[in-house]
Amino acid sequence: MKPIQLLIFIFFVSFSLPFSAQTDDKVKQDFQASSVNQPGKEFPKVNSEGRVRVRIEAPQANNVQLDIGGVKYDLEKNDEGIWIGESAPRDEGFHYYQINIDGASVPDPGSKYYYGAGRWGSAIEIPAHDKEFYVMKDVPHGSITENIYFSEITQSWRRNFVYLPPGYFGNSEERYPVLYLQHGSFEDETGWASQGHANLILDNLIASGKAKRMIVVMDNGYAYKSGAKQNAQEGRSKSAFEEVLIDEVIPNIDKKFRTKASRAYRAIAGLSMGANQTMRIIMNNLNLFSYYGGFSGTSNYPGNKKIDTSIFLNGAFEDADEVNEKLKVLWLGLGTKEPEVFFKTVGDFREMLENKGIQYTFYESPKTAHEWLTWRRCLHQYAQLLFK
Repeated sequence: MKPIQLLIFIFFVSFSLPFSAQTDDKVKQDFQASSVNQPGKEFPKVNSEGRVRVRIEAPQANNVQLDIGGVKYDLEKNDEGIWIGESAPRDEGFHYYQINIDGASVPDPGSKYYYGAGRWGSAIEIPAHDKEFYVMKDVPHGSITENIYFSEITQSWRRNFVYLPPGYFGNSEERYPVLYLQHGSFEDETGWASQGHANLILDNLIASGKAKRMIVVMDNGYAYKSGAKQNAQEGRSKSAFEEVLIDEVIPNIDKKFRTKASRAYRAIAGLSMGANQTMRIIMNNLNLFSYYGGFSGTSNYPGNKKIDTSIFLNGAFEDADEVNEKLKVLWLGLGTKEPEVFFKTVGDFREMLENKGIQYTFYESPKTAHEWLTWRRCLHQYAQLLFK
């Protein structure tokens, strides 16, 4: 190698080494502890690309994976028996995940636990660019109370969580409209307050004057009559949730809390399974509700354009004039990255409404799938239309 070539080579090598090291350091510094970690826990972490990095001590394990979004990522073990690794970039929002250790799926001891996917387990928050509408702010805050009641229908103790708006305890005479808000499948009554931040969404909307002060009731959508059997041959027992909500929950809430107990001041909404349940409930009980919100669902509309609408929900949408008169708001929302089946069923349902001349509002959450950021945005949009 000629002297001049050698000098050029040395220059580029010496320049590239520190640059590479700086780049690696910058990537490492970009990872921050997740906002939903347990107190004092450094991991899991999230970076600006939406990658999730986890760390777990399992010196005797042979294989450890991060399981998130239906994809498993292999972790690597260091000399101290600590496994570490990360996922590919994830979409903004809230995602359930777990750690798989030699075939056994367990929660990550570093994260807070949430009830979702039919279990208590870990979750990660990928910061959203529009998170301001559900973050904690210096505004008047409402409260969430646990309301326990005995259900004669299910012969069991049940509970719901009740959001009471700012000012509820300051004026013992004022009464409030009520929104009944339901979770999705394999989740429970804790979902909307924990994963969904429903209370913060309402606090922020009320503080900005964009929503009326209201009570929000979040009950458990799984309810079965006492003695109902469930097995593989018979399938799941018929849900009794509609009966529980109509005959027990609403009277209980109207008795215990200062509600405006009439259909003009009563709304209902739900996500996914909850959207299906609440549509059936409102269309069977138009004498009790004036507002409907369906987040990522309708009522399992068959998706067949030739369907006889006199059969769907016992012909609830046949009389368009009655529906338009009684429903002040019929609201539907979807994420733009939802599975195709949701676009199919909701799309065909919308076409049916349009053919009937039934008024409705449709919202698309940009770049979100069948997950909590979609539903937070839906609640944020829907709540602004209620009781006005």
